[in-house]
Amino acid sequence: MIFGAHESIAGGVFKAIERGRTATCDTIQMFNKSNSQWRAKKLVDDEIEKYFKMQDELGVSVACSHSSYLINIASPVAELNEKSYNALKEEMERCELLKIPGLVFHPGSHVGSGEEAGLNAIVKNINKIFENLKDNNVLLLLETTAGQGTNLGYTFEQLGYIIDNVEDKDHVGVCIDTCHIFAAGYPIIEPKDYKKTMKQFDDIIGLGKLKIIHMNDSKKEFGSKKDRHEHIGQGEIGLEAFRNFVNDSRLKKVPMILETPKDETLEDDIKNLKVLRSLVKKK
Repeated sequence: MIFGAHESIAGGVFKAIERGRTATCDTIQMFNKSNSQWRAKKLVDDEIEKYFKMQDELGVSVACSHSSYLINIASPVAELNEKSYNALKEEMERCELLKIPGLVFHPGSHVGSGEEAGLNAIVKNINKIFENLKDNNVLLLLETTAGQGTNLGYTFEQLGYIIDNVEDKDHVGVCIDTCHIFAAGYPIIEPKDYKKTMKQFDDIIGLGKLKIIHMNDSKKEFGSKKDRHEHIGQGEIGLEAFRNFVNDSRLKKVPMILETPKDETLEDDIKNLKVLRSLVKKK
């Protein structure tokens, strides 16, 4: 299994690699720019060079980037929709520059326009991105959501609809977030429930489309529709669900990334990764 965590790029993108090594990660997820601003600082050659050098020296890869939280390509507001499209397109270009294989993003929120309108807006924008970035090799990864408010992507059917209607299906995939699917009402604790949920995913989307798993426990109860992450084994999900994931041989090559609470010491990442690794059955 491949384990890692989301690491900060404060001080430069190469810093995320250093933090990943400190946190005992095999691989990491990172932002490719400030996640709370539309504006992106230009990536300079020195920083890029250092970033690749760090990966080679420290043996930590970058599995994916996570897009800015401001982006909403489902928005019915023309100005925000266009701004979101441009921002997501730019992040795809930055990921290509940094040779990051996938960009995880939240599908978006329909903000009252209705689920069908929101899903169609997402499809339209993804098709436009791929049309304008023909030489880009980055996979656009739809993240499962908890179903808060008017957020889309909280059912496998919604994600399946988006993928079915995207023209370039080879460049789109999915990121399952354990906290989000639990909050959205997908049972994963009992082995039989886990198998049923994963079969649903396979039937509707296809396990081949699963490229990243966010490993997060949940502060809130099953089906709460609330997105609140907790340390592994300390929330409402508990250890057994994570045991199911880490011992599923079909997921051997799917990076499992923590997005659990932490401070700058990275001690929490180290502890949570230790817990995940301890759940893997010895052969």
